[in-house]
Amino acid sequence: MDDKKESAEGNTEESLPKVEGYLPPDIEAKFEFYNFGHALEILTQACTIEWNDLFDCFQALSIPIDDVLQAGGNESPIPKRLDEQLYPKGWREIRITGDLLIKLFPRRSEQKRGLFSDKPIDEKVIKGFIDGHNIDFVKNKVAFDLEWNSKDQTFDRDLLAMRTYFDCGLIDVGVIVTRAEELNDIFRDKGIMAKYGASTTWMGKLLYRLKARRNGGCPILAVGIRKPCIEGV
Repeated sequence: MDDKKESAEGNTEESLPKVEGYLPPDIEAKFEFYNFGHALEILTQACTIEWNDLFDCFQALSIPIDDVLQAGGNESPIPKRLDEQLYPKGWREIRITGDLLIKLFPRRSEQKRGLFSDKPIDEKVIKGFIDGHNIDFVKNKVAFDLEWNSKDQTFDRDLLAMRTYFDCGLIDVGVIVTRAEELNDIFRDKGIMAKYGASTTWMGKLLYRLKARRNGGCPILAVGIRKPCIEGV
């Protein structure tokens, strides 16, 4: 693929933080990596246990072509393969909710500006300020999601959830795995391109959202599943 090829969203690949030559060649052959907010450095230096879990998962991932031909979304057996690998290692699907407590502290009338009472004069609670944000896999300070073939708006949900967890101090970094564009060659060859259309979850739809910083301040490692991951083609 030409380094200056334009994506569907108008970004050039050379402007993206693609990781090459840093990870073992066998892993880079199976996946493409895009590093936003120094996510890879955080994973490899500060979250080594979690990174080793994910690295082992990447090394072991092999998707039979029969799985690719099956129904997408939640019916696909592909996410279940990750469950089998990560749940025994302590990764869990997590959902958080939270209320926002607001306290109003008045200035002390006898003091200069900037000095406030120790007791609030009023309190307000916004119920459900954080509501229903769930992530497929969380372990300690790392969040991980796989989006194989959902509607591309699912990335907005994932990024909002990860930035919320990050802002609440629950995670330090997120990892999102999806399809690399090159898998389209396999889909066309098998006559199933209609099922894996442009408006589903693939790397191009994730990258332009990350370029627009929809992840907020949360570092994200975007991982694309490449052709060598597909078995039997």
